[in-house]
Amino acid sequence: MGIAYDGTAYHGWQRQKGVRTVQAELESALSKIANGAVTVNCAGRTDTGVHATQQVVHFDATVDRTSKAWIEGTNSQLPDDIAVVWMKPVSSDFDARHSAQARRYLYIISNEKRRSPIGPRLYARFFRPLQPQVMHKAAQTLLGEQDFSSFRSAQCQALTPFRNIHSITVKQQGSLIFVDITANAFLHHMVRNIIGVLEQVGAGSKPLGWVEDLLQMKDRSRAGKMAPASGLYLINVIYPDQYQLPDVPELPHLMGLLSIN
Repeated sequence: MGIAYDGTAYHGWQRQKGVRTVQAELESALSKIANGAVTVNCAGRTDTGVHATQQVVHFDATVDRTSKAWIEGTNSQLPDDIAVVWMKPVSSDFDARHSAQARRYLYIISNEKRRSPIGPRLYARFFRPLQPQVMHKAAQTLLGEQDFSSFRSAQCQALTPFRNIHSITVKQQGSLIFVDITANAFLHHMVRNIIGVLEQVGAGSKPLGWVEDLLQMKDRSRAGKMAPASGLYLINVIYPDQYQLPDVPELPHLMGLLSIN
């Protein structure tokens, strides 16, 4: 299944006791349609407040339902801020996490001097003027397989700090700045830490070469403030062609009139 959600009201993706999570809401809804307990596995666990337009999950079910029944039935049991976007039967060797070849995230920054009350949950605010061209140039230092120790959280449980960033672009449309980043996988808080660094370079607080310096330092404490969760979206998960899953990114609705693709 492809799942979309506004993560504002949730304590992240992963099921946890005593707090609302996206996984718990989805499993509860699916279990009603499946007439039995359902456990889902996702492509990538998103943090508290992070959104998704195309999270991918897989699960096993003992009942046969049409795609329409799975989608519409599950959506009828979900809260308004979570929705099933698509559904497709897959072979038993498919795994939402381990079969994925890459994940694509989009980060949206509202770069205005004045505070707008419209959509504060859907983007991050940065009030000092940013130079997106400078941010884009600095970001190219991050391409390829590298040690991202300076961009991982202290709580990160990954066995290795090495990740491979396939592409990263910074574009501006009006007062909004979009950072589009694709990698084989991401460390805990890696994208938000990257955004925090690029904002400092874009605002002129740090030089262009600071990004490369941080990579060499391998020290998270030298990288500065992490960007807020509100601007971050998981927009695509890429799989081998054999599974025939959607490979076109689902962009946030607020971008419907923008020329980002």
